[in-house]
Amino acid sequence: MSLPSRLPAILQAVMQGQPQALADSHYPQWHLAPVNGLLNDPNGFCQVAGRYHLFYQWNPLACDHTYKCWGHWSSADLLHWRHEPIALMPDEEYDRNGCYSGSAVEFEGALTLCYTGNVKFPDGGRTAWQCLATENADGTFRKLGPVLPLPEGYTGHVRDPKVWRQDGRWYMVLGAQDVQQRGKVLLFTASDLREWRLVGEIAGHDVNGLANAGYMWECPDLFPLANTHLLICCPQGLAREAQRFLNTYPAVWMAGRFDAERGIFDHGPLHELDSGFEFYAPQTMQADDGRRLLVGWMGVPDGDEMHQPTRAQGWIHQMTCVRELEWQAGTLYQRPLRELVALRGEAQGWCGQTLPLAPMELAFDLSPTARWGWTLPAPCSSPSIATVCVCRAAACRRRRCITATGAARRDACGSLSTAPAWRFSSTMAKG
Repeated sequence: MSLPSRLPAILQAVMQGQPQALADSHYPQWHLAPVNGLLNDPNGFCQVAGRYHLFYQWNPLACDHTYKCWGHWSSADLLHWRHEPIALMPDEEYDRNGCYSGSAVEFEGALTLCYTGNVKFPDGGRTAWQCLATENADGTFRKLGPVLPLPEGYTGHVRDPKVWRQDGRWYMVLGAQDVQQRGKVLLFTASDLREWRLVGEIAGHDVNGLANAGYMWECPDLFPLANTHLLICCPQGLAREAQRFLNTYPAVWMAGRFDAERGIFDHGPLHELDSGFEFYAPQTMQADDGRRLLVGWMGVPDGDEMHQPTRAQGWIHQMTCVRELEWQAGTLYQRPLRELVALRGEAQGWCGQTLPLAPMELAFDLSPTARWGWTLPAPCSSPSIATVCVCRAAACRRRRCITATGAARRDACGSLSTAPAWRFSSTMAKG
């Protein structure tokens, strides 16, 4: 039996919050963001009948992680998105504490959502159900209920189903924590979406010789790319290293050979997917034209959310821009979505003219342990971007961003021996 619906409260929150968010100078112009409440993981990223769909974890009632629904956008071109009706709300006993992350597939002629129903108990325990919902003719979704209970040998932290069809069968990877509190990725298979069988563990602690791999792996995504298979996921509890895994929780990728029949993913080492300050829970899809597209959450669990300035305006977080993935010569490449070219304005060109640019000063001390950087006076009359200073320290173990009047400073970590990797992260606001 359904729990009491909170839809009227959600609709009221949206109507009250939208004008305030859209008037906020921090509100992005082309990154997808909520008009109120909190956004996190992208879910159900897919293309059906030529139209793109992007669902997302959303608490429309507050800027916290307490009440997780599935919001829904759709687009014809990946540039212009429209809001669709809320896809899922936690209104059943099996998902009463949140409709957690998952994926979307076409099944029996309808767009079908595969998600985790989260249930918490008064004693602090929890369980998880993997559930289905199917699209109605009017674009809303009807829940079909749980199809997979908590597997034996694992804690209540089993979630984030990514489902696909291959060689006439369905497959699903799940992020999990075993009863020894070790992070794993589980592989399941089914002839339909209702009767699932555990094949085994394909990644995580003590799998493929991987030791000290953390206590929980979230948001797995296994897919082919060119002549290899890639697994993208988010391990929690990885030890920080000198130049990687410096975020609270990283997003990683590993390449290897996937044997679906035997349930084996023979993979190589972990690589960091993004070295930015806020990137988590990426999800991919294969577009109709064959491209593998990726989108992620510009945030991180247990991060410094309480100090985000947009909370005062009733909203927080946004999505990354969509990226294209390519596999070349044993390396994963991420490129901006090619459709973004359509957003460019009229080209401006100059020939044989001297432009009134401010002077540029570069100073380097290439000692292996030296602090180094550059100062770029911006050729712009706007006082808010008068100067940008970028610094880098070889022994740095901490990253911070300090904004002062007319200047921004960002410290990053790395060494002079690192291959060229100028990685910057910024927030573009209206103005």
